[in-house]
Amino acid sequence: MAVVREFTLPDLGEGLTEAQVVRWLVKVGDVVAVDQPVVEVETAKAMVEVPCPYGGVVTARFGEEGEELPVGAPLLTVAVGETAPTAPTGGTGGADAASAAKPTGPTDGGEATGARANGEEGSGNVLVGYGTQAPAARRRRVRPQARETARPAERAPAPTAVAVISPLVRRLARERGVDLTQVRGTGPDGLILRADVEEAALTALTAQAPRTAPVGQTARHTARPETARPARRGSGGRRVADGLRVPLRGVRGVVAEKLSRSRREIPDATCWVDADATELLAARRAMNASGGAKVSLLALLARICTAALAKYPELNATVDTEAQEIVRLPDVHLGFAAQTDRGLVVPVVRDANARNAVELSVEMARLTEAARAGKISPAELAGGTFTLNNYGVFGVDGSTPIINHPEAAMLGVGRIAPKPWVHEGELAVRHVVQLSFTFDHRVCDGGTAGGFLRYVADCVEQPAVLLRTV
Repeated sequence: MAVVREFTLPDLGEGLTEAQVVRWLVKVGDVVAVDQPVVEVETAKAMVEVPCPYGGVVTARFGEEGEELPVGAPLLTVAVGETAPTAPTGGTGGADAASAAKPTGPTDGGEATGARANGEEGSGNVLVGYGTQAPAARRRRVRPQARETARPAERAPAPTAVAVISPLVRRLARERGVDLTQVRGTGPDGLILRADVEEAALTALTAQAPRTAPVGQTARHTARPETARPARRGSGGRRVADGLRVPLRGVRGVVAEKLSRSRREIPDATCWVDADATELLAARRAMNASGGAKVSLLALLARICTAALAKYPELNATVDTEAQEIVRLPDVHLGFAAQTDRGLVVPVVRDANARNAVELSVEMARLTEAARAGKISPAELAGGTFTLNNYGVFGVDGSTPIINHPEAAMLGVGRIAPKPWVHEGELAVRHVVQLSFTFDHRVCDGGTAGGFLRYVADCVEQPAVLLRTV
């Protein structure tokens, strides 16, 4: 006899209290194995696949795609001991299966049942923390109508297959309200790309824009309640007469909160210097010509940063505002900015001060790939002590970045471009880069900040300076 088990949204760590359902990987009536990923969720820090601790037949699902659920809310129920669907052929379950396998937890409250999380992390991006109960203050009511049970008569027909390979493209289409079956893909073999979805959304928005008011009438640019489309749960925005209103939530919301807090709390200052990077580029070519793993330019800059922080350890710090103390940190956990489809994220290289250029290059490449694929774990985006920001990839020379709170400093690197430069007393064309350094003025004064930046510039211009620290 099958036993029905309820699986709740586990504690995903790093103080996260809720997650948004991005994509269900199983449907009612499917047979799942132990530790099989059943749903893809997005937290404020990363997109992760959640594995189910039970093996059996899925009898109910809770939460629509795009809906936010609190930690401890029911995700699905599984009939443990079942090895095949009890519903008619079709794999969606039946009414008898639904009545025989009712959820063990209540559906009109937030008191989810289940074992407490073990707090361990699995390999890769899959986090383990089955059945965690959320504190009462974090629980949210789960409406019965939001639950999907095994009733084939009520299920919508399967959607038409479309050529989309990226779940991020599907999510973007849901947020913009774009029907993928009506989009013509411009990728290989008709593959629908992000640009195709954005163009379709823009076309739809333009078609809905108000026409120009006749002469003598004033066009209203303020959205009226009756003309504004109501926000959908999980939608990317609310279309109104004057544009698209996008809520600040998820990763974008967390970034906005951190940057605002940084501006409020940190009295920052910025200094900058131009440096001749010609010799650094030559050194990198020589390293990569010798065989073995390739060393990226960003990894070399990261190695220079760790050497500079060893010379100026007061910059690898944070400020405890409540205790009114500067906390100098023993290890360098180096964050670096990476642009993804979900926005700008900052993966963190743990113990960067203990890694050489090759090790830094390999780890930074791994983290960048995971971030762009949406598979990076929340733990890999937290705990940084210093940030390296390579905005030169956008083709700009300089910037005054906002410090990544609660860190105390950030090094910015502009594009490396050929420019006229006085080299050994003569005018020559050299590869020049602008370096900017933003620091918390509570942690140090301008002399320390200038010394740090000058040392970085010296290492860029004469890589042999690094040999002193090898």
